Amino acid sequence: MIHVKNLYKTFNPNTQTAFHALKNISFEVKENELVILSGVSGSGKSTLLAIIASLLKPTSGAVIVHDKQVAKLPDLHASRFRNEDIGFIFQAFNLFDTLSVSENITIPLIPLGLSQKEINTKVTDAMNLANISHKAKTTAKDLSGGEKQRCAIARALVNRPKIILCDEPTANLDKENALKFIDVIKTLKAKGFTILIATHDSIFENLPEINQVIHMNNGELV
Repeated sequence: MIHVKNLYKTFNPNTQTAFHALKNISFEVKENELVILSGVSGSGKSTLLAIIASLLKPTSGAVIVHDKQVAKLPDLHASRFRNEDIGFIFQAFNLFDTLSVSENITIPLIPLGLSQKEINTKVTDAMNLANISHKAKTTAKDLSGGEKQRCAIARALVNRPKIILCDEPTANLDKENALKFIDVIKTLKAKGFTILIATHDSIFENLPEINQVIHMNNGELV
């Protein structure tokens, strides 16, 4: 499903402050796999996820998703690709504090021109999957950390993308909520999603659902 080939990313190239964030990264992810990108902070995990999601352009190399070269898509096509194929769960949740849970989850649907009935159905399904339906009308600023995470999961799921990318998803959670997050991930894998998680949290070690662990250090595969 995902092919990463000879990927390089350099920030500030051709300057004295050039930073080589990724160096010759290559790997493949099959459909319905759960893959862990493991490494300390600064190892390049977040940059790699951002390039797979077409949020960043690589310096060179290729990212192919569903036989489509996505790494260098023009902005409009990259936006469409993310909206249709990628659900991204950010470390800081990236919710709008003054909007309710259901309103936050609705945001990715706004450009699609759906009917209100279709929107309601998609939002309800996503909230049920993420176990956050009981907080539908609660504003994001009034949620706990674990509830914010589940709202972010539901927002990532609302378009039913085939791929879920998670960037340090347990970094702002206590152990109890981190374990609840893992339960949600197990459910999503059982439902056929392909999931990549960038993390240095040991709580993911030895989960039987994991298909691959890709170790990174200093922008390279270990």
